[in-house]
Amino acid sequence: MAVSPKFIARRLRSSSAKPPPSTQSSHCTHDDFAISSPSARSSRPKRIVVGITGATGTLFAIRLLEMLRDQGVETHLVMSKWAMATGKYETALTESDILQLATHAYTAKNLSAPIASGSFVHDGMMVVPCSMKTLAAIRTGFCDDLISRAADVSLKEGRRLLLAVRETPLSDIHLDNMLFLRRAGAVIFPPVPAFYTAPKSLDDIITQSAGRMLDSFGIYTSNFKRWNGFDWDSKRP
Repeated sequence: MAVSPKFIARRLRSSSAKPPPSTQSSHCTHDDFAISSPSARSSRPKRIVVGITGATGTLFAIRLLEMLRDQGVETHLVMSKWAMATGKYETALTESDILQLATHAYTAKNLSAPIASGSFVHDGMMVVPCSMKTLAAIRTGFCDDLISRAADVSLKEGRRLLLAVRETPLSDIHLDNMLFLRRAGAVIFPPVPAFYTAPKSLDDIITQSAGRMLDSFGIYTSNFKRWNGFDWDSKRP
């Protein structure tokens, strides 16, 4: 079940055709950011930080950004240099294409970005996919790039942090890091496919996993099949 370059390009065009009002005039790339006034902050839209690392699974992050955009959620995106390298193997989209799916985007080395500070209020962060290197950096508080720093800030400020870890098999070190961060309040979310939905394509699997990640943040979307009890009639020939 493969996702063709034409399908991905078509998804991008459809998702960017009608952006929500909050993204039409405020799109920034990399280090650009316009600080809102106090009155604007008091009525700000829902705001999610998204980090993409070099682990396999770039397609999950792309779908997540598309769905957040469709929901009118303001997104703040950081891609590591290895995420950009991995993405070239996993998607036909360019780095610029992916960055344009977000409301604001920053370079991973920009530790002066708004999301590096606890005074920048947001509704949580997702690292999708999350490499074992980034997992270890977050666990130890070794904030050598913007992704690990923003995740560290999310934890210290008591905000939701989801880590879509991608590795198999898992070593004692990986498991210990996950357990430590779970106890610290992070959500450990391996993007495991649900086969009870009878997926017809890889796209169905990606959408279901991304939708479940949004569920964890209280953002509901109805564009994937959910469990609703046994439906034996649908299984009959």
